[in-house]
Amino acid sequence: MIVEISLQPYRAFRPDGVILFRCALLRLSCATVLRCACSDILTPLPGIGIPFDIDETKGPVIESPIRTLEDVKAMRPLDVSGLQFVAESLRILRKEIAPSAALLGFVGSPWTLATYLVEGKSTSTYTTIKTMAFQAPQVLTAILDRLADAIADYSIFQIEAGAQTIMLFDSWGGQLPPAAWDAISRPAIERLVKRVKAAHPLVPIVLYANGSGGLLERMSRTGVDAVGLDWTVDMADARRRLGSMPVQGNVDPAVLFAPHDAVTAAVKDCCLKAGPRGHILNLGHGVLVGTPEDAVAAFFDAARNVHY
Repeated sequence: MIVEISLQPYRAFRPDGVILFRCALLRLSCATVLRCACSDILTPLPGIGIPFDIDETKGPVIESPIRTLEDVKAMRPLDVSGLQFVAESLRILRKEIAPSAALLGFVGSPWTLATYLVEGKSTSTYTTIKTMAFQAPQVLTAILDRLADAIADYSIFQIEAGAQTIMLFDSWGGQLPPAAWDAISRPAIERLVKRVKAAHPLVPIVLYANGSGGLLERMSRTGVDAVGLDWTVDMADARRRLGSMPVQGNVDPAVLFAPHDAVTAAVKDCCLKAGPRGHILNLGHGVLVGTPEDAVAAFFDAARNVHY
């Protein structure tokens, strides 16, 4: 099912890259799988001793949040024995799409995963983990270090199963002020990246963060190979700020609900501002639920008809 879901957009639109879709709960309909996509970055948590469930209304739920050093000590190094379905899916996908498309792996950043571990659920305020940063920074650092090592090992696991690039999502990085991101999220990302690069120095890592307009220069200095841009950053501004750093993005996903000429204009604007080199055209985030399939086709048609 994971392979089939991953291949459907590839067969329909023939992109240059395919990202592994995997969800911890593949037990209901495809519609439910789509709603559970947020669990994607949480998939390795049981492998470090942290079970979780998905509530259809609340999202991910961790019954025993990690909030003390004793809780951290109970976290174990990543055990990939329960993740073999991920490796097998990657191996199959690599055979299916080679050599016409690249295969991308997918992991969450330490800070982003930590928000779920500490809060115990999805949150819009991040008050528990931000309070921990002020009142018990040693606990938060210990959590982030453990997660950095586990996610690095998970990235290596995916690479050795066939992933040719790793997408690193600091989805909630933009919830931190820039100075706090420097102090909290960045060191854990650098630790993770250093470990992956030691094992596979030639495999590119792309770092993305929601709401990252204030973080771009900081993100580029973490050791990653490219920076993913959300749709709130103007591509021309990002190019000026990042210099020669390759970028990914950043068409607003909502434009796919507009007429096709608006989709074409948005793609052209993004590509021309990015220039012909060092740019991976993408949406500024994932395809929104309910997006018309013909609009996605229009996006790809527009991309193939950009003339610099």
